[in-house]
Amino acid sequence: FQVLFLLAIATIFSCKGLKNQKSIKKGMRITQSVTIKTGTYILESVKLADPIMTITGDNIVVDFNGSTLIGSKDLQQPDLFKGLGILIEEGKNIQIKNAIVKGFKAGLMGWKVDSLQILSSDFSHNHRQRLKSTPELEDLDDWLTHFTGNVTAWPRDILGTGVYLNACDHALVKDVTINEGQNGLILIDCDQGMFYNNNMQFNSSVGIGLCRSRNNQIMHNKLDWCIRGYSHGIYNRGQNAAGILLSDSSSKNTIAFNSVTHAGDGFSVWPRDEYLTKGMGSPELNVVYNNDFSHASNNGVKATFGSSNIVNNDIRDCYYGIWGGYSIKSLIVGNRLDKNIHDIAIEHGSNHKIYGNVLQNSDIGIQLWERPVQPKEWTFVKNRSIQSYAYEIRDNVFTKVKEPLKIEDSEVVFINDNQFAEFQRLLKSSKTNEDLVFENNTIYQNDLFGDAYPFRNDNSIKNGEQIRPIAQDEFIKKFAVQPLPDGQNANLPEHQLRGRKYMLITEWGPYNFQYPSVWLRRIEGDKYTFALFGPEGNWKVVGGMGFTSFSRKSGAMPATLVATKGGADKPHLSIELEFIGTSFKDQLGNEFEKGRVYPFRYFID
Repeated sequence: FQVLFLLAIATIFSCKGLKNQKSIKKGMRITQSVTIKTGTYILESVKLADPIMTITGDNIVVDFNGSTLIGSKDLQQPDLFKGLGILIEEGKNIQIKNAIVKGFKAGLMGWKVDSLQILSSDFSHNHRQRLKSTPELEDLDDWLTHFTGNVTAWPRDILGTGVYLNACDHALVKDVTINEGQNGLILIDCDQGMFYNNNMQFNSSVGIGLCRSRNNQIMHNKLDWCIRGYSHGIYNRGQNAAGILLSDSSSKNTIAFNSVTHAGDGFSVWPRDEYLTKGMGSPELNVVYNNDFSHASNNGVKATFGSSNIVNNDIRDCYYGIWGGYSIKSLIVGNRLDKNIHDIAIEHGSNHKIYGNVLQNSDIGIQLWERPVQPKEWTFVKNRSIQSYAYEIRDNVFTKVKEPLKIEDSEVVFINDNQFAEFQRLLKSSKTNEDLVFENNTIYQNDLFGDAYPFRNDNSIKNGEQIRPIAQDEFIKKFAVQPLPDGQNANLPEHQLRGRKYMLITEWGPYNFQYPSVWLRRIEGDKYTFALFGPEGNWKVVGGMGFTSFSRKSGAMPATLVATKGGADKPHLSIELEFIGTSFKDQLGNEFEKGRVYPFRYFID
């Protein structure tokens, strides 16, 4: 009897809960807590000022209960998505959770909400630009111009956004996924927020972008493959895409424990046009601690026009590891820089401390210089000193760096207590340098000093000895940031393909390796080498034009396929393939169940 009674009570409450649930209707306005009835809702919004749902008020919880809100009946053309899914405005202590929103110009917009919480939701597959660049040729129309003009007027680069918050202080965004869109999370005039444990990968513009936002914590996020404008071995542009972007007085933010690999720039600081013309509004004093900024097409860290503490980061396989043009009073401490073309490059910088870094396997270690002529539109250079001046370069280790130091047109540069091994030329120093001090360094070979030769007697030469490890912790602990107790390990899994050659760009943005795809890797005479990527399963060649033979016609993913081209009278080349395997989603979010035949192809007209 007791069991039957409890079942009856449970049934009553279950029915009562169902009665309290609401279905999503176009134009609905929510002013109190509610649970959304589980389902898929396809409701179109024509413009941003006409959201499907508006939430306003204080102390409200909206549980979407796993419901999906879709803004377009045609999900095959993301560049045509319109309107706004959810607007949260002018309230306090509003929480939304368990929502799936896609097919809009913007998934969610928050406006003047204090203590807004967005939890355990998915805003993937909203609007994104159709890119004009191809693997063979860059199109300049794809370049991004972040945060120029009036940012609240939604310039082009901000239009495709998963979550856009404006004037939302003390916000919390946690366990939110925004993949395969244009921008993930954009923050305008948002202070003292926490943004952590999010997955915002494979976006074609920005993972997380801040403008005039201060004292925020951006931690433990997966922000990999935010990239466009890259074709390995053909062109290397990035087109201003970035994993994390700070603009216009976005200051005193903490950026820590994030994975921000395979981006245009991993971390990018850039002022608005007002700074370049008037010298006002530069980001200052941001802490960048223990992130992975590897495999950037351009800069692992781009810390321009302001000051930053760049501490204990992994920066590998980038064109520039750290770029610091016109930066001031920065700390570059305890970073691991490996296999970059340039490890640290700073033009017109001043008052920097570069301590305890490990630099290895690069062309140039640290380069300091001034440009001979300033851009005419940069009137800020008339209002402040832009001299390359006052550097302390101490206790760094340079190993297998072809040219560890390249110092030109700079004043008051102290280079002390560093170690150098397996270089080709230790120092290039221009005659225009003043007060350059090179002493108490340890050098593990006895030739090819370059312009460091006059300083030999002030340094220790230990030809043939082993390099001495440095205690990086001594430099790092002073600036250490503690991980959050429930912060996720955001690092790429060990099995993940990584490296700049795996930045593969489709017309909709970066490829995510989750659906079958074929990529031309090399042409040698009449031999075309292709790479096949995708989920677990098998592929086979089923047709094509212009190729007379293949190295293999079937196999498992991933794979390499070599095709032999026919005669010169074969202008059109194509390979038709099929995949059968595990379930997956394609780049537009369409789901394919296990065992379903999926056609894919390579084509050159």
